Amino acid sequence: MATRRPAPAMADVHYRVEVLDVRRHLFQVTLTLQRPQATQVLQLPVWIPGSYLVREFARHVHAMDAQQKGRACVITQTDKCSWSVQAQEGTPLTVTLQVHAHDASVRTAWLDAQRGFFNGTSLFLRAEGFTDLPHSLEVLCPRDLPDWQLATGLTALRVDRHGFGTYQAAHYDELADCPVEMGPFWSGEFRVAGSDYRFVVAGAPPSLDGERLLADTKRIVETQVRFWHGRGRAPHKQYVFMLWAVADGYGGLEHRNSTALICKREDLPQQGHRQASDGYITLLGLISHEYFHTWNVKRLRPIHLATVDYQRENMTSLLWFFEGFTSYYDDLLLCRAGLIDAPRYVKLLNKTINQVLQTPGRHVQSVAQASFEAWTKYYRADDNTPNITVSYYTKGALVGLCLDLSLRQTGHSLDEVMRGLWKRCAGGPMRESDLLAVLQDLTGESWERRVQHWVHGTDELPLRALLHTQGVQVHEDPSQWAQRLGLRVTESQGIQIKTVLHGGLAQRAGLCARDEWLGLEVPGARGKPGSSWRLMRLDDLPLYAGQATRVIALVSRDRQLLRVPLDLRGAQDVKTWRLSMADASMVAQWVMGPTSA
Repeated sequence: MATRRPAPAMADVHYRVEVLDVRRHLFQVTLTLQRPQATQVLQLPVWIPGSYLVREFARHVHAMDAQQKGRACVITQTDKCSWSVQAQEGTPLTVTLQVHAHDASVRTAWLDAQRGFFNGTSLFLRAEGFTDLPHSLEVLCPRDLPDWQLATGLTALRVDRHGFGTYQAAHYDELADCPVEMGPFWSGEFRVAGSDYRFVVAGAPPSLDGERLLADTKRIVETQVRFWHGRGRAPHKQYVFMLWAVADGYGGLEHRNSTALICKREDLPQQGHRQASDGYITLLGLISHEYFHTWNVKRLRPIHLATVDYQRENMTSLLWFFEGFTSYYDDLLLCRAGLIDAPRYVKLLNKTINQVLQTPGRHVQSVAQASFEAWTKYYRADDNTPNITVSYYTKGALVGLCLDLSLRQTGHSLDEVMRGLWKRCAGGPMRESDLLAVLQDLTGESWERRVQHWVHGTDELPLRALLHTQGVQVHEDPSQWAQRLGLRVTESQGIQIKTVLHGGLAQRAGLCARDEWLGLEVPGARGKPGSSWRLMRLDDLPLYAGQATRVIALVSRDRQLLRVPLDLRGAQDVKTWRLSMADASMVAQWVMGPTSA
């Protein structure tokens, strides 16, 4: 895919990555600095942009040494992720380290006999004083794995037919933002608007319908390029989708001209299956989401992330826009690409709405606060998280929905706002004030009050009224019993309580997270046949409780057996939303509308 150029002399900052031991999951990384400082400071990032949590990548590093002309240099660790090397100034310095790579996610690194993967933030030391200079990367093919290939968004300098060899980056930020996938993966290519795209799938089963995956991804890309640029081109010459298919997993992480994805193998399109499964639609939504980030966060980005500080948290209150609005558009653009129809889109939107409405934390934390506190709350979830926080993904998506439907009443749309922001901010750093300015320029009125309420407040969003204006009817149906009781549970092997929601019947009764709900006892029938029951699913509760309004929950807590009185009155009042299309033509004008600039 990449344009090959004659190999120049070694860059001032050069990395070599070797597979040291697949059984021990070890990469060996060698950093060469052509002209080091006398006291050369080296640092490994503590987080990776796009995933807002300090992950302490240095904990996977060991066996570090440094040499100049074959002589050892003194290395001193100065903090949790920094080292100081005493060197002879101007003489090439090599620093070698080993990195344990066995994290099954898109955020760090992985190595076994079937696959290798890494993000630069996990492997590459930052050399203080040199981060803005050109960097080069050499990746060696494992000698005993000759069928391996390599895929990356980096520009190739000199590589073999499998992709192993030397690549270049303009600076450390570019190097760190281009993950590398290695292994005997499936690979396919397509071209859109002058740019080359490659899709690789690690762990693909023989049933994979690669042609369908390529064709559907191409439609997503075409739709999004038109959304942002009309007949113009995407802001990259090449792009790589890297997908790891596993038994059970899901996730994605955006990069400047690539993305790393994880999905279940069963969610891949299968040969001979024409009907798209729900799992495959979810995968296409993930692909759409991460590709939309090409514009919305990797280029148009929070002012607070204009320059990345890799050594500490980079706080911003704008994730509701960059992740939330991306979440609004991911499924919407599937609809506009013709990959799902309007009823299926409305069903997906319905799911997002219920996720927010079933989170008590929406009354406690604004979506702007949720963005700012992502580092300490969203990515460090516990059993109380739904009670004190709200997702900037889901509620942010609903803020985008409210803006879009409100704008459509003025003859405009959120599409125009996104393109207006791209132009106003020159595809670069953005403030909330830029959004307000574009809204006012577009409509001639101030949107500050609405944004203040929806983004910085905790009141309910005007979803019902706005959906009604666009031809969508809201119905209220009885919730499942977990929601009626105010619980989140797992039911794979009995009922394990994960979360007790604030204000619910279960909290009033005194049930706790990590309780195991074993059975049910109906008062008044004690001692009679059928008065006590083993409970395996909460939705079986009315089967055994009958018309009783008070029951006893038989609970195991800390290896103690407890009898917890539970009042069921009020359970019928807990509702869930169901959306239907009251006016199909109005819905179509919204979800299937034109997207070109």
